[in-house]
Order: sequence, then C-alpha cells, then structure tokens
Amino acid sequence: MSTRNSQAAKTAARERLRQERERQAKRNKIKRQVVVAGSVVGVLAIAGGIGYAVVQNNKPSYWEGLKDAKVVAPANTTGAKGTTVVLGKDTAKKTLKLYEDPRCPVCAQFEQTVGSTVKKDLDDGKFKIQYIGATFIDNKDNGQGSKNALSALGAALNVGPEAFLEYKTAMYSTKWHPDETTDKFKDDAYLIKVANTVPALKDNTKFQNAVKNGTYDAWALAMSKTFDTNKDGVSGTPSFVMDGKKLTADSQGNPPMTVADFNRVVGAALKG
Repeated sequence: MSTRNSQAAKTAARERLRQERERQAKRNKIKRQVVVAGSVVGVLAIAGGIGYAVVQNNKPSYWEGLKDAKVVAPANTTGAKGTTVVLGKDTAKKTLKLYEDPRCPVCAQFEQTVGSTVKKDLDDGKFKIQYIGATFIDNKDNGQGSKNALSALGAALNVGPEAFLEYKTAMYSTKWHPDETTDKFKDDAYLIKVANTVPALKDNTKFQNAVKNGTYDAWALAMSKTFDTNKDGVSGTPSFVMDGKKLTADSQGNPPMTVADFNRVVGAALKG
C-alpha cells in the first residue's frame, strides 16, 4: 500500500468518525429535547391536576349552595321560612320547646325511654311542643345525614303532624337509628325504608318524591339556622325549654332522661 493510499484511508476514516459524532450529537440533542418536553408536559399535567383538585375542593357543596336558595316550607308550619313548628292542642296553655338533631344518639335514647310519655302528655293537652331541628353533628364529619333526615321530616310534616311525630319516633328507634359515626341518614333510600313503617307514609309517592327531590332541603337548613341562632342558650341536644327557662334534671345541666325526671321537671315548669 502506497503512502498516498494509506493517508487517504486515514483521512476517510477520520471523516467517517466525524460524521458519526455529529449524528450522535444530534441524536443526543433530540433525546434531551424529548426528555425536557416530557418533563414539562408532566409538570403541566401535575399542575393541572392539582389545579383541578383545588377547584373541586373549593367548589361549594350541594348543601352549601342551598344557603341562599328559596325555601319551600312544609304544611303545618308558620313563621319566617316555615321554621316555627308547633304541635299539639290549641287549648294547651304552655309550650315545651324541644331541640333535637336527627343523628343525636342521646336524642334517640330519650325517645326510646321517654317518648311515649311525651306523646301522651301532648295528646292530653298538658302542653304543646315547638320542635327545633339541628344539624350540628354533620359538621363534625362533613356529613349529610342530619340535614337529609331533617328534610325528610319536613316531608313528613307536610303530610301531617302525626306522620311527623311517628316518623321521628321511627328514626330514633333502636332498629333504625344508626350509630353517630355512621351517616346512614344521608341515603334517601334508607330514610324511605324507615318511613315505610309509618302508616301515613308507607308507599306515599308524594312523600317519597319530596325526599328524593330534596323539596325541603333548603327548609332543613333554615330550620338548622334557627337552632344555631337560638336565644335560649341551647348548644346541645336534646334540650328542653319552657317559658324561656332550660329544663334540666340536675345541677350539672343534664336533660331529663328518665320518665320520672321528665315528669318532675316539666311538672314544675307547668306550675311555674
């Protein structure tokens, strides 16, 4: 091989090597661009996902959206937005205010123990009852059951006072009242199942549609606000007030949870 040919071969080899390096450099550049672009897309996707989540988390809930909604008041109510619910005989001279939350376990205990006595006194005309519904238990776990059950009670009240009272009793019964930590009352189907134990509500299409359509949802919130802004100094349930005085069974301020205690404190209030 001549020196010329040898030199030419070396030159050609160097040229091929140079070209290969350029091609490799281009490939590397393209690869870097793809990685960067992919990273940007990933960041944007994550940012977009976070943004969407933030928007969703800050989006007003169904119930929050009802705070300024028009209130449809049930029949058998009076007062602003139908939040005054008075039950019993017109001839009764005094009124017992009853504050309850549908999910309240102590309210359920009271109803199971003293409820029949309260109903007899009401029927006998010893006093009227003004019902004030609360929903504060929902606030503890971002629940819906208290509000939803209160709305269903409004649907029952629209049927009649007796249907309302019987439905409330059924809700608080040992069979149907859920544990406070279990938000079963948020389920319309469950509330309707409970209602089917009440003769006036059993297979009552008008009642069931009101529950499913949330006819009295805004009313439930208005009623709950009545509890939140009460001037009787009541902050828990069950609570009982007559003539502006909170009725308690002892010096600790506990509500009367037995028939004997209820008869004693209410009897004294009726004489006062």
